[in-house]
Amino acid sequence: MIGKNIVIAVVAGDAREQEIARCAVRAGATVRAYGFPWPEEGIDGVYHAKDAADALKGADIALFPIPGITAEGALFAPKNPEKIIPTREMLAGMNKPGHIILGWGDANLKSHCEALGITLHEYEWDVDLMLLRGPAIVEGVLKVIIENTQITIHKANICLVGQGTIGSLLTNTLVGLGAYVHVAARNPVQRAAAYAAGAESLTLEQLSEYLPKMDIVIGSVPKRLLEKDQLMLLPKHALLVDVAAPPGTIDRDAAAQLGLKTVWARGMGSRAPITVGRSQWSGISRRIEGILEQKS
Repeated sequence: MIGKNIVIAVVAGDAREQEIARCAVRAGATVRAYGFPWPEEGIDGVYHAKDAADALKGADIALFPIPGITAEGALFAPKNPEKIIPTREMLAGMNKPGHIILGWGDANLKSHCEALGITLHEYEWDVDLMLLRGPAIVEGVLKVIIENTQITIHKANICLVGQGTIGSLLTNTLVGLGAYVHVAARNPVQRAAAYAAGAESLTLEQLSEYLPKMDIVIGSVPKRLLEKDQLMLLPKHALLVDVAAPPGTIDRDAAAQLGLKTVWARGMGSRAPITVGRSQWSGISRRIEGILEQKS
């Protein structure tokens, strides 16, 4: 048990954070929360703060969302009417030494934390946690495809750009559903894995040759790899789905100019918030236990 003498602030996010807050209470912590959808019945044992600064006041540990921070520095909080941008004044209310656990932090947040003696613990790319939330992300992507196309996934020509942890799960699922899957990746081992899974593997340089035949393109690399000159090669009916963290794989502005339907499918783990919230807590709690061990 973490113990009620440990105060945890859960700030921003979506329905996954509801379950993370419940898990923190069950672990014995004192929990303060703000910035995610608040259920009408409340959350037993959780103080609903009036704003982010109130939630962080007196906190030993702050939990910020997995999807990270927007280009303007706001925490992921799609249902919150205001942008939650961590400021030095907001963070200064935390107990010292403070700790923030989140997907990833930007330069401004890191600067504030360094000035205040707060340690950042980033876990966006932890493979174990990505795999634990992977099934919910895959189901979310399938939902996006089904709702935005007039064809079946079965027999559709689909190009996946990237074959990392989430990309490989998508490859296996789409192949299993009968799609003609083409995987473009820089890493030869990842290309070999795609081939072994039943997909056709491509180098990034081969993309231009295959894009004119694609019905669906999915980007899973947090680096801009599909620019306007390549997007112009796609048929007009093509659906683009970007599941990558900022800046994303696809030049979405260029896609819009070309009239291509594009969905930036961030936060797909929210499709199953209870399952994903619990899985994320399993990783968060390990980090909290490590922090407490260092303190003792």
